[in-house]
Amino acid sequence: MHEPVTSRSSKYVLWIALAVITIAGFFALHYLLRDKVSVRVAQASDQNLLSTISTNGKVEPVEDFEAHAPGSGTVQKIYVVEGQKVHQGDLLLTMDPGDARARVAQADEQVKAAQLTLQSVQTGGTADEQINLTSDLSTAQSQLKQAKRDLAATQKLQQSGAASADEVTTAQQRLLTAQNALTAVQQRKSSRFTPLDHAHAEAVLAEAQANYAAAIANLNNVQVRAPFDGTVYSVSVNPYDYVSPGDDLVEMADLSRLRVRAYFDEPEIGQLADGQAVKIVWDAKPSLVWHGHIVQVPDTVITYGTRTVGEVLISVEDSDGQLLPNTNVTATVTTLARQNVLAVPREALHTEGSANYVYVLNGHTLEKRAIGIGGVNLTQVEITSGLNNGDTVALSSTSTLPLSNGMHVDTIQ
Repeated sequence: MHEPVTSRSSKYVLWIALAVITIAGFFALHYLLRDKVSVRVAQASDQNLLSTISTNGKVEPVEDFEAHAPGSGTVQKIYVVEGQKVHQGDLLLTMDPGDARARVAQADEQVKAAQLTLQSVQTGGTADEQINLTSDLSTAQSQLKQAKRDLAATQKLQQSGAASADEVTTAQQRLLTAQNALTAVQQRKSSRFTPLDHAHAEAVLAEAQANYAAAIANLNNVQVRAPFDGTVYSVSVNPYDYVSPGDDLVEMADLSRLRVRAYFDEPEIGQLADGQAVKIVWDAKPSLVWHGHIVQVPDTVITYGTRTVGEVLISVEDSDGQLLPNTNVTATVTTLARQNVLAVPREALHTEGSANYVYVLNGHTLEKRAIGIGGVNLTQVEITSGLNNGDTVALSSTSTLPLSNGMHVDTIQ
């Protein structure tokens, strides 16, 4: 029995319609998914931005006193211990004064000898030398007078024929010799020493006087006293130790006034400014934190070990006596602090020349939008214009395709 023609035609039409719908759906789906990629997104929101830099530093007192041995000698007695609080004028340590007194006596003898030498130069010689010169002068004068008398007598004899011309010449030669001898003695007496001799003698006396003053100061310094109120933080010697000039004895400081000398690497110096807040920690007391501010930024860079750094001075505003001089600490400077500002992850920021922009999600399409930015730290960027609180921005795609204006996307938080 044959199927009616009308029935077969209806089936053909149905199959064709189904095929058309299937093909159309495939192409529609392909169109909708042709450029769509998965992207990570985040929302612009009000946040607190904080940026810090940490480095090493060393604690030092603002007011410090380091007592050094004034000369070689023996430590006689120590009156303090490390950590002891002292007042201005308190006796800290005494040295054996014997060596210092001996140096004073020696220096005094040198001054006296230099004074005598200068006096001798100024007066033309010592007393004995002056006596000898006076005697030589008197002898030379007498010899000159005698030579004159002899010449006059010989000349008279020549006139009467009793003396020859040779005898007169000999007498004249003796007179000339006597005159030269007298002139030499007079010169020795009046100008025995040159201006250079005078200058040298004066310089020797000045040096001797300076040595004497230093010896007196050393003698006065055998008793080491506190120059101000403070705390002894280092005692480098023991009683009866023999020390050399300049050796460390005692160190004290006003521990209520400390600062940190911190060393920042050269690329970080541009982020530093006077007044920035600093947190200070010391590994020896990890539960404690001290606070301060930058009081001096670097004006040059130096070599510090293998690093090129700038030295920064940091005040310590809450010194409590527990942070000690010469300790190594970690200083963390707050270079950026923005409270309750509109921000997005730094990953969302794109830059072309001086222009900044982000990709904002509009439905399933990315829209390139210019923005203004303020503070930036490692993870966030402050938005000053171009975005509103709650706007969704694209961070990156999960594929190799770069983000672009008009891109169709699916979102991943």
